[in-house]
Amino acid sequence: QLYRDARECLTLLSQRLGSQKFFFGDSPASLDAFVFSRLAPLLKAKLPNGKLQQHLKSLQNLCNYCTSILSLYFPWDGGEMRPPASPHGLRAEEDPHKRRNQLLSVLVGLVAMLGYAFLSGIVSIQRSGTRPAGRQPITLEEEEEEE
Repeated sequence: QLYRDARECLTLLSQRLGSQKFFFGDSPASLDAFVFSRLAPLLKAKLPNGKLQQHLKSLQNLCNYCTSILSLYFPWDGGEMRPPASPHGLRAEEDPHKRRNQLLSVLVGLVAMLGYAFLSGIVSIQRSGTRPAGRQPITLEEEEEEE
């Protein structure tokens, strides 16, 4: 039933779009953004059950609609262009200091969390070990033995 309803919805969208570039003429509207946000993943993603995806691919005007929006607003997704470069002219995966920056971020976060834990009293350090002979505290049992 769910697949049947979804197929019907796709068919109705295809009929409504017709041969237009967008649903309400030559410029996109909020409905176009909403419909594209549902159709593009359905068209591009690898799905375990491709029945609905196959139906969408059979509706050529909806496929063209998605391709048109992808090339217009996301040109690097189609392979023609690359995403914008970082300010230093390198993409993020090519940044030679990426690993160092990640490690420093983790260390700073860890130090901040430990500092908070110590200052708030969540974690405390108690020293154990031997104290000088004259300064050891007397326990209750030792006190009873002395009396």
